[in-house]
Amino acid sequence: MSELTVAILGATGEVGKEMLNSLLERQIPIKELRLFASKRSTGQKVAFGDKELVIETLTTDCFEGIDMVLCALDDDIARIYLPEAKKQGCLIIDNSSIYRLDEDVPLVVPEVNPDDIFTNQGIIANPNCSTIIALVAIAQLHKKATINSMIVSTYQAVSGAGKQGIEELETQVVDISEGKSVTPHVFPYQIAYNLIPQIGGFNAEGHSSEEMKLQNEGRKILHHPTLDVTCTCVRVPVVRSHSEAITLFLDNDLSVEEARQIISETDGVKLVDDLDNQGYPMPLDTSNQDLVHVGRIRKSKVGNQSVLTLWCCGDQVRKGAATNAVQILEHYIKHSH
Repeated sequence: MSELTVAILGATGEVGKEMLNSLLERQIPIKELRLFASKRSTGQKVAFGDKELVIETLTTDCFEGIDMVLCALDDDIARIYLPEAKKQGCLIIDNSSIYRLDEDVPLVVPEVNPDDIFTNQGIIANPNCSTIIALVAIAQLHKKATINSMIVSTYQAVSGAGKQGIEELETQVVDISEGKSVTPHVFPYQIAYNLIPQIGGFNAEGHSSEEMKLQNEGRKILHHPTLDVTCTCVRVPVVRSHSEAITLFLDNDLSVEEARQIISETDGVKLVDDLDNQGYPMPLDTSNQDLVHVGRIRKSKVGNQSVLTLWCCGDQVRKGAATNAVQILEHYIKHSH
């Protein structure tokens, strides 16, 4: 399976660039890599190891000869091009949100449900970044003591809104330091020195669209249709890496020591839980790498339920998006016959 031609759609965006880095870092065995973006990027040259790749124009008829597509396009653009890629025989790993809850499309975190990759009918969906980070942290705990429900608060970096989110935070910090007024464009309010408890639009019950993803996607990935998740998503003035406080309501008792042992042995996770030395996960430590850091593991009682709380951080551009997609490709290549 090493004779695949792979394409990245949206190769000049933040996620597309990280897909390129991840392919190189993980030494994925492919025959040819092609990069596509909008017309304004056409002809740009991009270094890939000792090679130089040229950005091609993304069109609906550019998929001939391509076996696998890594999609890093926004939803509205993905809706135009992905049906054409599928029609032309490509296997698509899609980082947009458009197919995540489609019952015919597997939604995959390779550390959690890798076998679902091979149930695909031409498209494999990459989950939401906060979903990936949370499930990498908790999936092995769920195997040991079924998670009935979760209460989650996310603290999401501005880079989750793309390059413009980073620029807005940095511009506002400078403007405020110079005594200038702040006018938000990307976020609904000033994000510098502030928190915004809204990511996405609100439904009739007052939940934001981002908050519903962890329940809806978590149920599908864990094959746990009754999982209940109450989530509050908050945008914070951090450049990179999302953080999450997760409280798990379990059907079996699990001690802190057992939980630490399980997490320490979990693929894709680093246990950082040394309170005596102020050791716990932080965004600065998890940025620009692929491990989800987990710590602050502790127990409490709510009625007769067994309750476990933890704190985790992960780079949402890498593991929360680009790397997860490349890991899906890697698993597919390694285990296809």
